[in-house]
Amino acid sequence: MEIFEGRITSCGFDSGDRIVIGIWEESPFGSFSDIMWAKPNGEKILIAPNKKIGDYINSLYDFDEIKIDDINIEKGRKQITFNTSDIECKFEWGLEIPFLIKKRPLWFVSTVEYFFGWLMFRTKTHGRTKNGRREWYVVDKISRLKNAEAKISGKELGKYTNFYPKANFGFSDPPSMPASVQVRSHIE
Repeated sequence: MEIFEGRITSCGFDSGDRIVIGIWEESPFGSFSDIMWAKPNGEKILIAPNKKIGDYINSLYDFDEIKIDDINIEKGRKQITFNTSDIECKFEWGLEIPFLIKKRPLWFVSTVEYFFGWLMFRTKTHGRTKNGRREWYVVDKISRLKNAEAKISGKELGKYTNFYPKANFGFSDPPSMPASVQVRSHIE
């Protein structure tokens, strides 16, 4: 079982671009970050810090292009600012709502949490990756974004909005509402 512990923050913008950043504090690769970017035309781009991580993520999810680039991050208590050679972005979130039970079995995540995750956030907590592995998203805390700003190649993306339409990176997209989620991903 491979376990990734960190935070996934995501939202859409008026431009039609949708951005997801994963900041992984603990993983089989150590600490790293990756960005999944869905363009308005539906093209899906992965930005990874190196080829090894890019190849691994691409084996799990579906992308049209993989870019290897430095991802520079500044973290605050309830905000992150990050940039690459193409993207500049700042996400801020509010009150974090914790899940009541920290330690819970994966069968619970794939049944009860799956039902409520879909009902409330239109996201799936369990499924199969592109290469057929099983994955569980164990949510520890969730928060609604209260602000997001982004530029791509110097162009403002406009007001932040829901993550819509779905990007279809994999079996699950992030919550439809702009959100920051403290999560543990288990991959078998």
